[in-house]
Amino acid sequence: MTEVTASGARAVLTDIEGTTSSIAFVKDVLFPYARARLPRFIENHPDDPEVTRWLDATAREAGIDDPRSRRVIDTLLRWIDEDRKATPLKALQGMIWKAGYEAGDYRAHVYPEVPSKLREWKARGLQLFVYSSGSVAAQKLFFGHTDAGNLASLFDGWFDTEVGGKRERGSYLRIASAIGLQSPEIAFLSDIGAELDAARGTGMQTIQLCRPPERCSASGTHRCVPDFDAITLA
Repeated sequence: MTEVTASGARAVLTDIEGTTSSIAFVKDVLFPYARARLPRFIENHPDDPEVTRWLDATAREAGIDDPRSRRVIDTLLRWIDEDRKATPLKALQGMIWKAGYEAGDYRAHVYPEVPSKLREWKARGLQLFVYSSGSVAAQKLFFGHTDAGNLASLFDGWFDTEVGGKRERGSYLRIASAIGLQSPEIAFLSDIGAELDAARGTGMQTIQLCRPPERCSASGTHRCVPDFDAITLA
């Protein structure tokens, strides 16, 4: 792995887990926090329209007739254990995480070079976007409460699985359209090869973050870097 250059990029689209931030923070802090509080959270918000919206969506996706049954909660807990990228689950997790951030129960992890590199790109006039399986609300909370301070204001837009799955080519076409740029003008950063494959299929420039380096394959399909400092946007 060496430094890589993305020529002609006018925007950066970045993943979160394994890219800007440690997978361990999400897996070992956020997921257990939400799992422990999810049943009580649902029970305490029986009339909240946003909560009931996502309970209804869970019931439809799981084929459950009664969206108020315990089976819906059990389904959500199982999805957490399976790390399922289900939009209703991500939305409900985001609501629970909001309370945790506001209470100061934790701060989101970002790798040490990420804040300065994001600021550098922003100062040079590049647009910055996030695309994560976590809900847009959860993304904003994450970057608004990092251990490096509030980074949310650096970003120009946010995308989650409502635009489509991260391994689906059509999702990246929709994102490029929403951003208003041609796909080759967008550099997509992720640690997951299948996501990068889908983005490259639209013409986006792709860079694979390898933290640690041995996580990446030696196939050479995507340019690999150990951190953001190894990325040059020319």
